Amino acid sequence: MLELKNINFERDNKKILDNINLKVDNNRFIAITGPNGSGKSTLAKILMGIEQPDSGKIILNGQDITNKKIEERANLGISFAFQQPIKFKGITVYDILKISAKRNLTKVEACNVLSKVGLCAKEYVDREINGSLSGGELKRIEIATVALRKAKLTIFDEPEAGIDLWSFGNLIEVFEHMRNTIKGTTLIISHQERILKIADKVILMKNGKIEKIAESNEILEETSQGKKCCKINKV
Repeated sequence: MLELKNINFERDNKKILDNINLKVDNNRFIAITGPNGSGKSTLAKILMGIEQPDSGKIILNGQDITNKKIEERANLGISFAFQQPIKFKGITVYDILKISAKRNLTKVEACNVLSKVGLCAKEYVDREINGSLSGGELKRIEIATVALRKAKLTIFDEPEAGIDLWSFGNLIEVFEHMRNTIKGTTLIISHQERILKIADKVILMKNGKIEKIAESNEILEETSQGKKCCKINKV
C-alpha cells in the first residue's frame, strides 16, 4: 500500500501541494488528472524522491520512505517515467532494455517490447539513445523500459506527450497489459480520456489539493456537463 500523510510543498512562497492525504492499495491502476498547475507533476516527483516535501510522510508497504534518496526508492521497487525522457550517450536501446528487465533479454524479446510501443524494432534495437532520436521516440523507448521493470510502484508523468495518434493506440494496449498482468501499482498523470477510462480510479487535483477520487465515468461526466476544472483530451 502507498500512503501519503499530510504532504505539503511550497516553492517561491507559493503553495504547490496543500495537505495531501491519500491511500492507494497494492495492484491498482490509478490516473491523476487536473488543470495545469494543480500539483500533479510535483506530487509524482515527491513520490520518486526528486523533490522533498516540506512536511508529511510517504509510506510504502509499511515503510517510511520520506527521506530516502532516488536510488534507494528505485531499489525498493519504484519506477518513474519523465515527461521529457533522459538521453544515454553510448548506450543502445537493447542495452537499456536488458538493464530494465534485469535479465539476459533476447533481441527477439526486446523487439517484441519495442513493437508494442509503436517502434519498428529492427530499426531501433541497436540504436544509441542520443540526440538522433526524436522526443516521441525517446518517450516510447522509456515506456518500454518501465514496462519491463515490473515495479511495485510505477509512475508515469503524462506518457502521451510527444506520442502520435497511431502510437497512442499501442500505448493504451501496453497500459492495459500492465494493469492485467503486472503485480504492482501504476499511477499515471494524464489528461487523455482513453487513459482515464482504463483506470480503476481517477484522482482529480485542483489548486494543490485532491478535490475528488471517483470512477473515471464520473469525472468525465462532470467535464462533459460543463463543470470543467481541467481539460480532458480525446484521442
